Amino acid sequence: MDKRKVRRILLIAYHFPPVGLSSGLQRTLSFARHLSSYGWQPMVLTIHPRAYQARRDDQLTDIPGNLIVTRAFGLDSARQLALAGHYFSWTALPDRWVSWWIGGVTSGLRLIQRYRPTVIWSTYPIASAHLIGLTLQRFTGLPWVADFRDSMTEEGYPPDPTRRRIYRWIERRTVARCTCAVFTTPGAVQMYRARYPVENGNKWRLIANGYDERNFERAEALARRRISPRGRLRLVHSGVLYPSERDPRPFFAALANLKARGIISRQNLEVVLRATGHDDYHRGLLTTQGLDDLVVLEPGIAYEAALLEMLESDGLLLFQAANCNHQIPAKVYEYLRARRPILALTDSEGDTARLLRDAGVDTIVPLDDANAIAAALSEFLGMIKQGNAPLASESVVTSYSRRQRTEELATILNEVAG
Repeated sequence: MDKRKVRRILLIAYHFPPVGLSSGLQRTLSFARHLSSYGWQPMVLTIHPRAYQARRDDQLTDIPGNLIVTRAFGLDSARQLALAGHYFSWTALPDRWVSWWIGGVTSGLRLIQRYRPTVIWSTYPIASAHLIGLTLQRFTGLPWVADFRDSMTEEGYPPDPTRRRIYRWIERRTVARCTCAVFTTPGAVQMYRARYPVENGNKWRLIANGYDERNFERAEALARRRISPRGRLRLVHSGVLYPSERDPRPFFAALANLKARGIISRQNLEVVLRATGHDDYHRGLLTTQGLDDLVVLEPGIAYEAALLEMLESDGLLLFQAANCNHQIPAKVYEYLRARRPILALTDSEGDTARLLRDAGVDTIVPLDDANAIAAALSEFLGMIKQGNAPLASESVVTSYSRRQRTEELATILNEVAG
């Protein structure tokens, strides 16, 4: 590649290795790894690891050796500005890492002065990242791509009225100042087009999430290939199970129903809920329903170990409530790449269900209907045993790769850079 044509981009992201979350960092990490293949040399501005509530080092080796990574000053107000476990709410507006705004702007200006990037890019779901991007854009006038991913505000969200007003202010200013606003689902794009009708329609862009093939190749190299249509089947849900947006109670009721009828038992089924983030809450529900012998709550593990667990499962579970119809969990793309049967507990009219149907996966049932879940689960287990559960085709899966997503971002960057 002609080095004279390489341009720099400043990526602003809270989630970056060694943060102890596997899903939130993958989008930024993949862009940072692949952008150089499309004529863009990335630099990353993130927060100092001390601000992470949990950290994990397994993906530090995925950071390219020549990537400039600046870890700016920033604290977690709930932990590092607290006295006797309490902190002032104003120290956590718009979020608990607002101190990063100070460190991020200072470090960002130094990076811009030294390396002269052509474009600024910032990514949600930490609002302070967009606040840094907004401030740097105002100081420098550089084109700015704001990666919202999902909606930043909705009716009643964030729940706290003061936080919601601040979020909405950041959102309005971001939309007004950014060159492009990027979202991960068609539903979110439509929502923002309607919310800000005076903005140029070309401002709204779609770059969906995806999976990184290299991570799967390394996971597959470790695979023990225990998959079998006979014996005790193993269903896996990987990632956070929010009590509201991914409420598992109807699913638990369906399991209890099937267990009482003798259709499932500990001899023929195991359900693994990996890294739910709410284990104590779910453990109480499982005990009440008498499902302790069927459902196992497991802690978080390294990212590629989690991918390996998906590859070795007999089936994968997905939870998504109707109030999130304009969102698609990032894990869906990893599920599709794992090429294992998927039972999606979600609204049939949402973006998640639409994506699955387009991929050829139609094993979908409403999250809030225990009777429908019981019937669908019984049928799903039967399809797994018979080997005829629907799977996404190879060509469809390939189109969801992070490299493909990076090419889409590079196209946008070339446009905004003029």
